[in-house]
Amino acid sequence: MSVDYEQILEALWETVYMTGVAFGFSLLIGFPLGILLVVTRHGHLLENEIVSKVLNVVINIFRSIPFIILMVAIIPLTRLIVGTSIGTAAAIVPLVFYAGPYIARLIENSLLEVDKGVIEAAQAMGASPLQIIFRFLIPEALSSLVLALTIAVVGLIGASAMAGAIGGGGLGDLAITYGYQRFDTVVMFITVAILVILVQGVQSFGNVLSRQVRRN
Repeated sequence: MSVDYEQILEALWETVYMTGVAFGFSLLIGFPLGILLVVTRHGHLLENEIVSKVLNVVINIFRSIPFIILMVAIIPLTRLIVGTSIGTAAAIVPLVFYAGPYIARLIENSLLEVDKGVIEAAQAMGASPLQIIFRFLIPEALSSLVLALTIAVVGLIGASAMAGAIGGGGLGDLAITYGYQRFDTVVMFITVAILVILVQGVQSFGNVLSRQVRRN
């Protein structure tokens, strides 16, 4: 094997770091966007056709760009924000642009699952739109939201591996540099196995948390 275990652990940490930081920023962007997508729809709490259409167009544009192309396309912006286009910190920028709109759609789908009767009952009690969103809509959709965000984290793990194609660091970089370019099948197998374990762990945790939330 052409790498030692310290390099593998370092690559694993870089993947976890990229995924965690990118998820945090993506959630800050995607969660409010997802709420806005729902409440500005026709017949909803804050109906606004212009805002709804603009948000849908912008989100669809970002979601239609493959991640590897998005990474290259926003290299100038990445350099402007973090000062470099190579490395773990640089990979976080396109990951956020990739996952933010994705999370917005996931949040939208989860919130749309809430029965309209819940909203109507809240309105009948005199609740304001903000109260309905944060005291009725989100709590009712919480279990579904947990599963949706779990899917987002899994997607980010996969995207962080692709970031290795242009020197983004992490397990993807290790797999390409040593596993593919140096034909080291052992390194390739180890990186794939770690990614599979990561995804299985995140998905299992999300499933358990969703069930706990549903029971409460």
